[in-house]
Amino acid sequence: MLAARIDPLGQPAEGQMLLDHFRPPLSERRHWHAFHNAWSTYIASALNEHLPEGYFAEPNVQFGIEIDVAAFEEADATSGEEPKWEVPAPTQTLPLTIIADAAEVLIFAKEGGPVLAGAIELVSPANKDRALSRDAFVSKCAALLQQGVGLVIVDVVTDRRANLHEDLLARLQSPPSVPLHADLYAVAYRAVSRSEALNLDVWQQPLSIGQPLPTLPLWLKGGISLPVELGASYGRTCSEQRIGT
Repeated sequence: MLAARIDPLGQPAEGQMLLDHFRPPLSERRHWHAFHNAWSTYIASALNEHLPEGYFAEPNVQFGIEIDVAAFEEADATSGEEPKWEVPAPTQTLPLTIIADAAEVLIFAKEGGPVLAGAIELVSPANKDRALSRDAFVSKCAALLQQGVGLVIVDVVTDRRANLHEDLLARLQSPPSVPLHADLYAVAYRAVSRSEALNLDVWQQPLSIGQPLPTLPLWLKGGISLPVELGASYGRTCSEQRIGT
C-alpha cells in the first residue's frame, strides 16, 4: 500500500493534490468515470491489506444502470398455463427513480454471509443532477446507516452543486451542530449506541481543488475501525492513470 504521512489532524502532510476531473482541461484529456473506477479499485486494494481475518473489500462500479422493464413484465406472464389467480390492476402507478450510477467500495464480513459491514460511496454527477437522483442516493445511504453499516461519502464532483451530506442528515432527522457549507467534501459516519440512545458520529472534511485529501475512519458493523487513506489511493490512481499536476 502507498502510505501517506499523517499529521495530528488526520491530514496527509504531502502528496497528490485534488484535481478537477469534471472541467477542462483535465475533463478533455481523461474520462472521470474511468478514474472513479480505478480509484474504487485502489481503495479496496488498500483496505484489503489491513482488514482483519474474516473481512474483505471489493469495488462495485456501474454507470448508466437501466432496468429491463420488458423482462420484468414478461416474468409476470404465465407462459400458456391457466392462471390460478388473476392479478388485479394496481390502485396507482407512480414514477420510480433508481440510482443510475454507483461507484463504491463494499466491505463484507465472511461469517454467516458475506454480510455487508461497510461502504465507501464515490459521488458521481448523476447522483447530484436532479432532485429525484439526490433523493435516491440519500435513501440508499440512510438505509445503510440504519442497518448499522459504516459509511464514508466522498464528493469531488465540481460540475453539479448539491450537498448530499446535509441532505442525508436531514433525512435522518439529525440536524448538524457543525454545518458543512461545502460543495466538495468527504464524510465518515458511524451509528453507535451510547447510554441506551442511538447516536450518529460524523467526521466531516471540506475538500478543495489544489488541496490534499484527508484520511477518515471507516467503522465496520461490529465496532472495527480502520483508516481510509483517500490521499494515498487518489495519488496512486493519478499515477497509474498518468495524470499529472
